[in-house]
Amino acid sequence: MVALDIDGTLVDAKNRLSPVVDAAVRQVVRAGAHVVLSTGRGLTATRPLARHFDLPTPYLVCSNGAVTVRLHPEGAALTHDGSVDGRGVELVDVVTFDPEPVVRMLLSRLPGVLVAVEELGVGYRVNAHFPPGELTGEIEVQSVAQLVSEPATRVILREPSIEAEHFLDIIDRVGLHGVSYYIGYTAWLDLAPEGVSKATGLAKVAERLGVDREDVLAIGDGDNDAEMLSWAGRGVAMGNAAIEIQRVADHVTALQEDHGVAVELARWFPDVTVPRADPPGGGSEAGKLPA
Repeated sequence: MVALDIDGTLVDAKNRLSPVVDAAVRQVVRAGAHVVLSTGRGLTATRPLARHFDLPTPYLVCSNGAVTVRLHPEGAALTHDGSVDGRGVELVDVVTFDPEPVVRMLLSRLPGVLVAVEELGVGYRVNAHFPPGELTGEIEVQSVAQLVSEPATRVILREPSIEAEHFLDIIDRVGLHGVSYYIGYTAWLDLAPEGVSKATGLAKVAERLGVDREDVLAIGDGDNDAEMLSWAGRGVAMGNAAIEIQRVADHVTALQEDHGVAVELARWFPDVTVPRADPPGGGSEAGKLPA
């Protein structure tokens, strides 16, 4: 089983996927390996990439492990228990938490913070609009009271008016309890249910597939990949990952811009090829994926 993070691993900050990595992932799929996208993204932002790779009835670990699904062809017949809906989504595992205590506490310290609550498979409910392009799916503006009135799988807090370092300092001083949380590269905070991570979601997928964790290759770059890289039989950090993430990995591959995923996959799948080096100013142009 091959577990792949998306942002900073498969695609760059502009959501571009290099042809080299694209071809490498497709070759791994053809080789018969189970490819699982494991990401902080919600389902609505993850599904297009699964479609792009033509993953056969794939498992997806979304929302940092709070949402694990399997995709079936759209329009497939509904199962008797409703486990597969009309969009072909089978909910394998969904974990929620009460967002109210932590959201209200953070709003008291950061009054202008933007809040988004994931609406599974639909989009987000927000207290105000986020910067363009940062959220996908349908967006509905609600009051904070409405946002925190129901259990949530994922909550995002974003403060675009301050530097990431200042935002991180505030989060560190506040101290967060009863949730799992991950800091993004900007002033961005992801909240998830306590004890939930990409590793917990992947463990459920591996159990379903009958795959031992020792036979899992996981590749990632972010703070939210640490548990996944530690859990997998082989955890590989991208060359662009923070040093703390590289330290928990078994190996460090090349940078995302140097096709790090393909470089690692080529070690285990003989039909995956990687160019030795792009000529100065050359190289294959990455293609932007649909949001």
